[in-house]
Amino acid sequence: MTTPSEPPRLELLNRFTGAALRAKLAAGYDRWLAGLMAEVEQPGGFALVAVGSLGRREPAPYADLDLVLVHDSRPGIAEIAEQLWYPIWDAGLALDHSVRTPAEALAMADEDLKVMLGLLDCRHLAGDAALTGLLREQVIARWRRTAPVRLAELRQLAAERWRRSGDAAFLLEPDLKDSRGGLREWVGLRALASAQLVDVPAAAAAAAGTLLDVRGELHRVTGRGADVLRAQDRSAVAEALGWESGDEVLRRVSEAARTLAYATDTAWRRVAAANPPARPLLRRLRGGAPGPVRQPLASGVVAQDGEVVLARNADPWADPVLLLRVARAAASADLPIAPYTLTRLDTEAAPLPEPWPAAARAEFIGLLGAGAAAVPVFEALDQHGLLTRLIPEWEQVRFRAQHNPVHRYTVDRHLIETAVQAGLRAGEVGRPDLLLVGALLHDIGKGQPGDHSVVGATLAGKIASRLGFAEPDAAIIAALARHHLLLPHTATRRDLADPSTVGIVAGAIDGSAELLDLLYWLTIADAAATGPAAWSDWKAGLVSQLVRRVRREIGGEPPPAAEPAPPAALALAETGRLRVAVTGSEVLVAAPDGPGLLSAAAGLLALHGLDVRSADVHTVAGMAVNRFVVSPRFGTLPDEALLNRDLRRIRAGELALADRLRAKENSYRTAADQGVRLIWFDDQGTDASVLEVRTHDAIGLLHRLTGALERAAVNIRSARISSLGPFVVDAFYLTDGDGKPLSEGGRAAVEAAVTGALTPPV
Repeated sequence: MTTPSEPPRLELLNRFTGAALRAKLAAGYDRWLAGLMAEVEQPGGFALVAVGSLGRREPAPYADLDLVLVHDSRPGIAEIAEQLWYPIWDAGLALDHSVRTPAEALAMADEDLKVMLGLLDCRHLAGDAALTGLLREQVIARWRRTAPVRLAELRQLAAERWRRSGDAAFLLEPDLKDSRGGLREWVGLRALASAQLVDVPAAAAAAAGTLLDVRGELHRVTGRGADVLRAQDRSAVAEALGWESGDEVLRRVSEAARTLAYATDTAWRRVAAANPPARPLLRRLRGGAPGPVRQPLASGVVAQDGEVVLARNADPWADPVLLLRVARAAASADLPIAPYTLTRLDTEAAPLPEPWPAAARAEFIGLLGAGAAAVPVFEALDQHGLLTRLIPEWEQVRFRAQHNPVHRYTVDRHLIETAVQAGLRAGEVGRPDLLLVGALLHDIGKGQPGDHSVVGATLAGKIASRLGFAEPDAAIIAALARHHLLLPHTATRRDLADPSTVGIVAGAIDGSAELLDLLYWLTIADAAATGPAAWSDWKAGLVSQLVRRVRREIGGEPPPAAEPAPPAALALAETGRLRVAVTGSEVLVAAPDGPGLLSAAAGLLALHGLDVRSADVHTVAGMAVNRFVVSPRFGTLPDEALLNRDLRRIRAGELALADRLRAKENSYRTAADQGVRLIWFDDQGTDASVLEVRTHDAIGLLHRLTGALERAAVNIRSARISSLGPFVVDAFYLTDGDGKPLSEGGRAAVEAAVTGALTPPV
């Protein structure tokens, strides 16, 4: 292939790509450089060492040669260096060179972290092998000794690079080296491994290989040391690598970058966990390393050492919903899922039944509604193959680039970001669960043949049915995918004063006020997740004007319907006494009506770790008749006799319910948005004032809410309680002391009481 007098010739390497090309290049450079060293007079006392990419045997065709001439202070070393460097320059190669003793090299590494990172990959090429061995031994020893105090500097270097070069996973023209998720991450992971702080995952090594493959062909295509993958070069790179298209190149780069970024984040967490802050002196003097603290987060899920792990008795195979509980708990607590936990879930978790049970759907909606903390959880699930297990159709949008420059993210990340944005606006709609799932699936048809809105509607409806949504709800989710562009496109392309414009929108949504509201807030969430160029005050004004006109055309939304008391609850009420009955996931409470009863019942359930999924609250012939559908936060439902005993104690004032609940709330409080929205429905068909409360769920929320209503001196004639993932939408039919709808003053008093009770302390 080469002679000692010439470097590797690319024209002779055309049949090689990827790892084979790198191996041939490294071997060719090694032979050529060794030949140059052999021609140097006065051998001995020096060595030629490769660092950087050549040291790792990962050279690209037009990358710099990073070389160090190591010597033992022998005279004439400058002349020897010239005999080596000039032939390299004459060959037209870029050269990054230095001449140093081992001590000088170490001193430079101490001053400049980039020098240290390069030397960690030093490899002997020719000359005195003992000198190379000495240098490598001293560099590794120095790095392992000083790494703990230089880690902050290493992270700072990465952060500065990311600010300059962006995130390779989402850029249309990523920098394969310097962008976040680029090859510098590979170097950083190797450095942490050299310090014996982490192990390098096999997935990260494979991802680095993908980026190196692309970089090698990018160099060859452009004929220079280019590291930014320009759009015009993608097709040629794809052809050289035998890949389908330029889009396939971008997809693989995005996948590799996200894998390296995820591995980097995980590695830094491992480092932090292995080096916790020092304990105070007094605690150290008392002796004994403290054992790991395990804080319960959900049934079978605990937090330990800053990560979410499985409880000791958790059984993924026997508990198909465990995967979703882990994900939701991690997002709610804003903690990462431990890699070992993800591995266990990948290998041991049982598949969810189809359609999903209500508990699984609730956990999934809870994950979607957790806000920005859900993004790294989704990324972790994706990296371990768990997201496509939940939604197989997700495979078609994974890492898929969006060629419209207004988009900041790939399709899959855009869908997750849209769900996050929808969660910030979920209090604006009566069915936040439909808004969240619709946001997640609105572009699910991208990557499939045909109009992505039409294709996506079919897919979204199918997925929603699999998730366990009832047919009408699945139809709404499908309609959100089908019409997610209806409002912005109509508002910006049609005359809003033309009655036919309003008719087009009203006809498309079949006159549904609920679908109109969902589409409006989805439009805003979609634009916010796309990028600043996708939305403007002008467009926002047009869309709002269109929605107002359509809403007037189709009429207002009726108040939430109050369902009749179930027969079982009525039968229990006939006993005329305080009684709690538990049947499966249903808790029935009947008692003589009186002040504080409803808040006491709600507090009882919260005290025993029961989350209220739905409830119907009625007053019939002087008896409170309440039915709660609950799920235990941990373990199983409490004993019925215990619930009866504690409710009697609460009513007798023998149990400090408020204090007990406050302690529980403080222990399990999450960072979720606690904004409260109150909506009054004015409808002539009811003889009560209907108040709908929309907010995030929390331990003891229903107790605080009903307590506030009771303190406002209003009667709760009936109520409909709905928990939709992390949100609650509770409707109360309220009357004053005379059994009449509330006056304006009465409403103001209720609003003040409820807002004060549900606003968390600063």
